[in-house]
Amino acid sequence: MSKQGQNKGIDLEWKVLKFEEFTLDELYDLMQLRSQVFVVEQDCVYLDQDGKDKKALHVLGFKGTKICAYARLFDKGEYFDACSIGRVIVAEDERQFAYGHKLMKVSINAINEKYGEDTIKISAQKYLKKFYESHGFVQKGEEYLEDDIPHIGMIKEN
Repeated sequence: MSKQGQNKGIDLEWKVLKFEEFTLDELYDLMQLRSQVFVVEQDCVYLDQDGKDKKALHVLGFKGTKICAYARLFDKGEYFDACSIGRVIVAEDERQFAYGHKLMKVSINAINEKYGEDTIKISAQKYLKKFYESHGFVQKGEEYLEDDIPHIGMIKEN
């Protein structure tokens, strides 16, 4: 088996970082991953660097030095009236390993631990509704367009 094949599907190393805790390499790699997924792959021209990263906690899943999974977290009042999870990403070549499910578990746990909150609000791309439902989120409200992509509001309450 090739070295690359041996590294597929392994458990990721998870970090929860404040913006100022990023290394320059981590920040560069993260911005590259977000642009690859949200701008190039989804063919959506928008400004990813929205000025909110400095207020967020960042959940990163690493395979060695490669960022394979990512989400950013906000305390209530920073983005929505409840805590929130956004910019949820798994690198395209890593999606077959269900890292998105582990990413959501780590993100939900980080919100509970860091912010002491159980209620989480997200703005989900509509095609991912079942994925988020599998983590306890329920649709609230009607479908809307965000950057010309169908989205729905979802809430998780414990």
